[in-house]
Amino acid sequence: MRSSDFYVQAAAWSQVIASILFMAILIWLWFRFIQPAIMAAQANNHKQIAEAERRRDEAKATIELLKNEAEGASHDAELIKERALAQAARESELATLEARSAGERALVNAQAEFERARASARERLRDELAAKALTRARSEAVRRVDAGLDARLVDELIGSLERRNG
Repeated sequence: MRSSDFYVQAAAWSQVIASILFMAILIWLWFRFIQPAIMAAQANNHKQIAEAERRRDEAKATIELLKNEAEGASHDAELIKERALAQAARESELATLEARSAGERALVNAQAEFERARASARERLRDELAAKALTRARSEAVRRVDAGLDARLVDELIGSLERRNG
């Protein structure tokens, strides 16, 4: 097996291992940061919707009470009921729109954070790989180049420089 084949194989396996590590980091980031943020935003939105429903239910109960107490003023009670239902619908719609907007903002923020984390992880991985490759190349060079080869290479370099300047 030639040494270049070894380096090709080493490069291929390093890519595989780097990809696996990258995916593991992405999965860990998802479960550690992004999913809890989304779940918290969702829980907050559910609380807002429940509060709007509670207010709507209270408004409906108030309407029914006024209807029973004011049997003689059925026209007034009907107007109050229509207003309360319209307000409950507006509040429900507003709460839904606010919840959707907050959820979308949370998702956009989470996606941006994910992209930043991914870029940072990629940069760290690239730096680490370059450092390891340089360390390995230096150790291989020290191992492969003896004093005789070093002297011959220096002489060839000096000769080529002299021919250029010649």
